[in-house]
Amino acid sequence: MINDNLKRRKVDLDFYLHRVFRKKSFRPLQREVVTAAVEGHDVFLQASTSFGKSLCFQLPAVISHGVTVVVCPLLALMTDQVNALQALGVAVATINSTTSLSERREILADLLSGHPRTRLLYVTPELCQTETFRRNLQTIHSQGELNRVAIDEAHCISEWGHDFRPAYKELSWFKRALNNPPVPISACTATATPRVRQDIINLLGLDPGQLKIFNTPSARPNIHYEIRYLPNPIDDSGDSGKAQVNDFVSWLKSIQSRRRARLGGNDANLPPISGIIYVSFRSSSENLAGILSTSWNGNIRAVAYHAGLSSQDRTQIQSQWTSPQSLSEPNDQTPAFYIIVATNAFGMGIDNPHVRFVVHWNPPRSFEGFVQESGRAGRDGRAAASIVYFNTQERDKVLDRLRRDVENAYNRANKKPANGVSKDDPNSNLQNQYARLRSFQKVVRYCESTSRCRHEMIKDFFGDLELERMGSQAPSSEMKTGSSASPCDFACDFCKEGPRGLTLRKARMAIENELMDCTQWDYMSNMEAMYPDAFSGFD
Repeated sequence: MINDNLKRRKVDLDFYLHRVFRKKSFRPLQREVVTAAVEGHDVFLQASTSFGKSLCFQLPAVISHGVTVVVCPLLALMTDQVNALQALGVAVATINSTTSLSERREILADLLSGHPRTRLLYVTPELCQTETFRRNLQTIHSQGELNRVAIDEAHCISEWGHDFRPAYKELSWFKRALNNPPVPISACTATATPRVRQDIINLLGLDPGQLKIFNTPSARPNIHYEIRYLPNPIDDSGDSGKAQVNDFVSWLKSIQSRRRARLGGNDANLPPISGIIYVSFRSSSENLAGILSTSWNGNIRAVAYHAGLSSQDRTQIQSQWTSPQSLSEPNDQTPAFYIIVATNAFGMGIDNPHVRFVVHWNPPRSFEGFVQESGRAGRDGRAAASIVYFNTQERDKVLDRLRRDVENAYNRANKKPANGVSKDDPNSNLQNQYARLRSFQKVVRYCESTSRCRHEMIKDFFGDLELERMGSQAPSSEMKTGSSASPCDFACDFCKEGPRGLTLRKARMAIENELMDCTQWDYMSNMEAMYPDAFSGFD
């Protein structure tokens, strides 16, 4: 329901932005998204990692009366946002697996009081499935105190997404049950294909008449996208290939040389340049961090980060990496680079705007994950780099693993349970496994292409043009299409090197399996022919 009172009463958004959130100004498009939420519209926001999506539901919650419920899939991300809001003096609470019984009772007493002090309540999608929580929400709504529901990482609702969470599908309950008046919903995501985007809007029941759609370009204009083709196999079992390490260290040395030339050699007191390297396994994280730390006379500090570390260790690593000025080396030498070597456990909620590069040591497992992870570079708007190391051996290993997952899911879908009742929808799992395979094939097409701008490929894969046709608002400052000679102003290897140079560089890549190279796309046609009911309508 549109909030006519707020539309008539001019709200000074900048006052709250400065006073509460201590920010100087809105980023492009943020003001429009916040305004739509303050006015009571349903909001769909697809924006890059650097956009500041959380502000778009946090600021309206502070301005308005009542409670905004924020559904968040990750405990670490939820904790980071709650801690940050508490530091700003915002009345925020969370109910999750770590909340004590006494805290939970205190929070619920406030929420059900009829005049809650809490402005934002962070919860998991699983909590939203429980009857007790739903009854409490209905009470809050009947009291006129449920202001909005904000759903973070909204792509998790779709079986065709790379991060499907079954509990997210149950969030359709909000619009079905809280309908007098309809509770407004904000759905936020960084990565959604056209099919996933439609699922988000349809499954959440967003009102077409009141829906405002916003997006930023899927490809970040300040990031230089590059593929590095490896002549040797990638060894991700523990012994990182020397050629790959040497190539990466040489690249770092070239960056340091340019930095010194620009500063006239006066770089001794500057903080290290921050970067992230994503690897596939925990063992690779530990191994590669050790190799890099000893590869260039103390100029590289590389630290492993993965889910196997204790919570205390992960917090300490994040703190030091986001504030590299605090580093103190035993020999008083400040490293030129401070790199986190991480599995995909690293990234969500990490607020470091000064990351200059993100490297994928192996081909990313999903295209959505690649765009989200590479988008952690250059959040300050300055030039940054995304590099993917690629070779056919690693590609074929991942494809084979994903194919087996699809075939296993198909076998389970066609196997009748002993009691005749299946706990989970077998076709749902099959579709999700197939979506993962399709997503990785987008990664392969992106990496193997030598005939197209990388920025254009990313925008095409995510359907940016379709968003424009849907009436989505995008920041005008980012609608540049580049120069006539380059769609991205030479911010990718294709536009910088040209098709001939890129093709020659790719030709030096060792082809481990020519047959796979020729037949991998036929495999998808065969799968679709075998399982038409499961895969019909895939985008």
